[in-house]
Amino acid sequence: MVNPYSPIKFMMIKLTSILKISLILSTVFVVTACMFFKPDYVKVITASDLNTVMQNEDIFLVDVHIPRQKHIKGTDLFVPFNEIEEYKDKFPKDKNTVIYLYCASGPMGNAASRSLYDLGYRNLINLEGGAKAWRKSGFKFE
Repeated sequence: MVNPYSPIKFMMIKLTSILKISLILSTVFVVTACMFFKPDYVKVITASDLNTVMQNEDIFLVDVHIPRQKHIKGTDLFVPFNEIEEYKDKFPKDKNTVIYLYCASGPMGNAASRSLYDLGYRNLINLEGGAKAWRKSGFKFE
């Protein structure tokens, strides 16, 4: 009896399967990563600059990281980045209020800013490097 799957044909089938899986995974990565790129409707601020602003002004600071983490001292609100709309009544009524956002390292803050932008907020600032940058700078947590 002749084997219908010669070693070369078997390798080609395996290679095709691997390429298909790689293409699917690459597509999923690119599509999901896009929501975390720094968009043009949110500004970024360094940990040092945020600390200075917090010492001189009363700001609205929101932790959007999931899972919950230690909050930067002075945080006003914790809202998971993917549940902004569910907590929209917790945000300032004035859509021009400056809202400072942070997560652990930055991407969830960008995603949260998109949701807030869609709700009409126009002064959004994300902490560059998130809570990790804050910690590295030696600033306080609650």
